[in-house]
Amino acid sequence: MSMHYVMEILPSLFQGAGMTLKLFFWTLLGSLPLGILVSLGLTSKFRPLQWLLELYVWLMRGTPLLLQLIFVFYGLPIIGIVFQRYDAALFSFILNYGAYFAEIFRGGFQSIDQGQYEAARVLRLSYGQTLRKIVIPQVVKIVIPSIGNEVINLVKDSSLVYVIGLGDLLRAGNVATARDVTLVPLLLVGLIYLILIGICTFILNKVEKRYSYFK
Repeated sequence: MSMHYVMEILPSLFQGAGMTLKLFFWTLLGSLPLGILVSLGLTSKFRPLQWLLELYVWLMRGTPLLLQLIFVFYGLPIIGIVFQRYDAALFSFILNYGAYFAEIFRGGFQSIDQGQYEAARVLRLSYGQTLRKIVIPQVVKIVIPSIGNEVINLVKDSSLVYVIGLGDLLRAGNVATARDVTLVPLLLVGLIYLILIGICTFILNKVEKRYSYFK
């Protein structure tokens, strides 16, 4: 492996990694709040809303993310709904991961004893205050391992955007491999993914320790 060649292709790989990270961060920023809101809707007593959200979760979890990407970018234009590549990817990822996070958070909320809600009412806390000060910190502690798994999956799933031609890390590696007929770019791509996942794992472990006082 020539260091000169490695230094030559690294800028394009880093550029692709930048797109991967951009998609990763904005997906998390959109899907985590969406997951919390959907999970609250799933546990609501308003049946029509609950059924609608259950249908959404069922569709997103029951079909491959790759199919959803293709449907949004290549299928929706048939009926006049057109997305740019990045927008199509972000929209698909947020909807998909929002559904998975919703199921995770629903399990977390359902694990909280109802007595805590009753105690909060005795203390005259509003529903919002109860969620913010009592429930959500405990839910976060409960769901961190599952959320962590999905976060790591998100790093790897980001490579699926290659199918719609978005210039992510994997696409940059494939272009270099096809052009130069060498496996070096793909090896570097794998190394970068491992580094990204290692960083995510480190951060998630820190977050888990931060909430370790909730038993």
